[in-house]
Amino acid sequence: MAATLAMAGFLAACQMVPKADGPVAPPPPERPPETGIEPGLPTDTDRHRVALLVPQTGPNADVGNAIANATTLALLDTKTERVRITTYDTALGAGAAARQAIADGNKLILGPLLTEDVTAVAPIAREAKVPVLSFSNDSGVAGNGVFIMGFVPGQSVERVVAYARGKGHSRFGALVPKNVYGDRSAAAFRAAVAEAGGTLVAVESYDRSATALTGAARRIANAGAMDAVLIADSGTNAIRAVPIVKGTGGKQILGTELWNTEASLGSNAAMRGSWFASVSDGLYGQMAGSYRTRYGRAPYRLASLGYDSVLLTVRIAREWKPGTAFPASRLLSADGFGGIDGIFRFNNRGIAMRALEVSEVGAGGFRVIDPAPTKWPDAR
Repeated sequence: MAATLAMAGFLAACQMVPKADGPVAPPPPERPPETGIEPGLPTDTDRHRVALLVPQTGPNADVGNAIANATTLALLDTKTERVRITTYDTALGAGAAARQAIADGNKLILGPLLTEDVTAVAPIAREAKVPVLSFSNDSGVAGNGVFIMGFVPGQSVERVVAYARGKGHSRFGALVPKNVYGDRSAAAFRAAVAEAGGTLVAVESYDRSATALTGAARRIANAGAMDAVLIADSGTNAIRAVPIVKGTGGKQILGTELWNTEASLGSNAAMRGSWFASVSDGLYGQMAGSYRTRYGRAPYRLASLGYDSVLLTVRIAREWKPGTAFPASRLLSADGFGGIDGIFRFNNRGIAMRALEVSEVGAGGFRVIDPAPTKWPDAR
């Protein structure tokens, strides 16, 4: 059953997201002075203690604070009185933030955002038997107590390739950058084409420079007969490549979830008619409106992960006794969870599997051509 979204008004007396800011109770005399961990928060017998680990200072502070603000909105919208969320700044050291969060009695960690921070937090949380619900999209850090909510590129690639194959396209090529995102997109692309019963003609990779991209586009355009080409890069780079790719004959252009935030792509005529798969933006638009009203600015797109992590927590909190260990097995429910980004559920590796929609780029923006499912086919 999907979590209910209450997007209407806010409570006057509401729960905010407090920062962890030092001692709030006399320190226990037995605490070793060399640990660097501040005294824990007072015991809270009525609410679940949940830690939010995000960067609040440094170069990623804007994204981290947007996620933190979104968790506040979720607490307000759900009107929950059972969950208390305390934020910890990972920019000051993710490992130290995790130790402090655990010392404060938090039984679940939301975040961190960056892969290296997840790597630092995971063994600390694992030793304390505290699950980590990260905002990373790096499937390599998932498992053994770490669950990731980020948008994994392979899922977007699989969805759009399957859709294209269903529309009669059978011969596929791809342009991918030489980075982690490109490597994972290429692996997913090869598997998706095989799974869909298509033919893989060529995959060309490139360094992130205009010259390298142009050269790769020329190579893919002349690699042989193909009727669909995936560009696993930003829309800005896709705009440079598409005219070259189409120069040797009409091809269906496919993209990834990276295009979801680039609604102006349709202003380029060559991009019109391209397809890409991503999470739905319908409910996100509502949340973004509430966010702007409260904070005076637009949220980062990743803020939805913070919102949905709270919805998930609130749902599980209905049958979770305060002060006890978080029931991590509930995260593997076949029914999954619902939120701003649609329905999702975790597989046995701890990766959020998402229901995605397929959109087409048009002159006036994006048009959904194949909606995301609203229920898992094998859910109870």
